Amino acid sequence: MKFATKVIHAGITPDPSTGAVMTPIYQTSTYVQEAPGKHKGYEYARTQNPTRTVLENNLAALENGTHAICFSSGLAAMDAVLKTLNPGDEILSTNDLYGGSYRLMRRVFEKYGIVSTFIDLGNPATLKAALNENTKLIWAETPTNPMLNVLDIQAICEVVKNIDPLITVCVDNTFASPYLQNPLDLGADVVLHSATKYIGGHSDLVLGALVVKDEARANEFYFLQNAVGAIPGPQDCFLALRGIKTLHLRVERTCQNAERVAETLANHPKVSKVYYPGFEHHAGHAIAKRQMRHFGGMVSFDLVADSFEAAEKVLSGTHLFSLAESLGGVESLIGHPASMTHASIPREQRLKVGLTDSLIRLSIGVEDADDLIDDLKSALEKI
Repeated sequence: MKFATKVIHAGITPDPSTGAVMTPIYQTSTYVQEAPGKHKGYEYARTQNPTRTVLENNLAALENGTHAICFSSGLAAMDAVLKTLNPGDEILSTNDLYGGSYRLMRRVFEKYGIVSTFIDLGNPATLKAALNENTKLIWAETPTNPMLNVLDIQAICEVVKNIDPLITVCVDNTFASPYLQNPLDLGADVVLHSATKYIGGHSDLVLGALVVKDEARANEFYFLQNAVGAIPGPQDCFLALRGIKTLHLRVERTCQNAERVAETLANHPKVSKVYYPGFEHHAGHAIAKRQMRHFGGMVSFDLVADSFEAAEKVLSGTHLFSLAESLGGVESLIGHPASMTHASIPREQRLKVGLTDSLIRLSIGVEDADDLIDDLKSALEKI
């Protein structure tokens, strides 16, 4: 099936008991057993839930994987990946990533002897030099949050696997969504999604997912899902399935809008720099063009007046762009990474990757592009 058909049909069949077209919300904690251990595939809702099963089957198909494992949030999914490591193991991660991911690695797992090293994963020579006998996991985020750097997934996998095929490569695919990019096809072992974002698409759920092709790896994640219990409820799974049905339509529109917004900002006298992979001068443009189906719905930009005070005037001056955390919904959002999503990263480290105090991140929605552009122009005039 083509992608637009997968979002509607892959892993989804009418409910066998009623014929309902939409997957029901199985709001139950337990299931009747005919005899001890003899049941219809479901025994306790932490372990299995029919609504979650359908969602997992659908997500696996969208990422061209064989298994998807859903969690209560994107960070809960990441937590499961990191729990496959042992004390003394090392994670090599991109040096530009979501603040919550950085926080989990540094402030939680380093207490248990799992070391995180942050490098430029976009440079194959840097990656090759950093690999060592303790390296067990590569954590790649592309496009990155919020600088929108683009990593060559296939090149990373080739460098790593040529040295040690047992090193796991996990790609956080949240910014791209399965519609724009499929890391498993490029050699990655695990794909992570904060399904809260583009997959859900309506800012009304929190959910995470891992997708893999390897059954042994899937079973390890299923074990952790059940043992730890960080599962999504059936209502959230239902909402994610609902959102997926329009994923391709929503992402197409956000990509179109983002391109126009980025072009407008690039020509505005109060904007010093725009970060958007769709620009030919963007360092990762060629990779994005080859690796993604479009350039995404995220845009970041710096102000000529490089200060938090200037950014604050823009952030509080919009009407259609809502000042809020998160991204990937149908509505446009505006945020200040330095004080919001990336506040947990030390300022000196933020500045090294270009994340300034004036950097503003936009999640472009599906509104009319002209209205979004007028809203931003009006806010910029307040500086």
